[in-house]
Amino acid sequence: MAGFLLRRLVSRGVLVVVAGSLAYLLAAAALDPRAGFEGRTPRPPEAVVDARLNALNLNDRTPLFDRYSTWAWNVLHGDFGRTQEGEPVNAELWRRLAVSLRLLVPGGVLGGVLGVLLGTYAAARRGRVADRFITGGSYLLLAVPVFVLAVLLQTIAVMVNGAMGARVFVWVGESAPGEPGVLGVLDQARHLLLPATVIAVPQAALYGRYQRALVLDVLHADFVRTARAKGLRRRSALVRHGLRTALVPMTTYSAYASGLLVLGGVFAEKAFGRHGMGEWLVDSIARGDVNAVAAIDCVAACTVGAAGLVSDVLNGLLDPRVRLGATP
Repeated sequence: MAGFLLRRLVSRGVLVVVAGSLAYLLAAAALDPRAGFEGRTPRPPEAVVDARLNALNLNDRTPLFDRYSTWAWNVLHGDFGRTQEGEPVNAELWRRLAVSLRLLVPGGVLGGVLGVLLGTYAAARRGRVADRFITGGSYLLLAVPVFVLAVLLQTIAVMVNGAMGARVFVWVGESAPGEPGVLGVLDQARHLLLPATVIAVPQAALYGRYQRALVLDVLHADFVRTARAKGLRRRSALVRHGLRTALVPMTTYSAYASGLLVLGGVFAEKAFGRHGMGEWLVDSIARGDVNAVAAIDCVAACTVGAAGLVSDVLNGLLDPRVRLGATP
């Protein structure tokens, strides 16, 4: 098991390095930091603009490989450079990351758990009303973009607030200023409800569809039939034997779904005014801020890589063959 995890850790690390390097190269080649100086009145002299961009390692007239070498060397020392305004990227990055995690973690966990439960229940009720309802609802939710779902929930919340004559739902920002102690925690939970729902619902639909197919594959497997022949009820055989087997490929799938989770967070943060990495990414691309975009992409790559490593650990816990080294 230790050797398996070590190999996976190395492979994930290599993928993160490649993804981060490609992110910087693409951002540096496609974005135009010089454009931010063209709209100023009066426009700074060309020599001043070049000096400023050189100081930030953003000058498009410097060879791309030279800029990448400087950036990579600084990243190895824990420095993602500075934004176009001259502020350190690191400080803003960690602050924004904390905001994003407070949204993505509860939304992703809720969506994953709910999807597994709904998919398992739909498979156990195959062909019945509950199965048709869950399947149809999953298809519908998967067809709705995240930003459309966000606007729809906000519209419903406004209607509910109007009907109740009170602010039952609030969603702009993380919290209202000046709420201390327990009241502050409750206020943050109120602000989290709608954006977390926007994150969780598509994840639940995605996981539910996949989990249903996995459970259907094991319902009539030999080990499930053997368990029932020994006297276990259908539900007990499914939960104790079938569900554990079906969860093994689900742990691998969750690593790939984490990328969609991060992407959904970008739209959710913009729609609900939460100042996290997703909002910062969109604004940085619009400004042509290469260092900020590259830093955000590196953190996203690390997040997906960490999710893959966690899925490997769960895979090993659920599948004895991995612990015994029978699988690569």
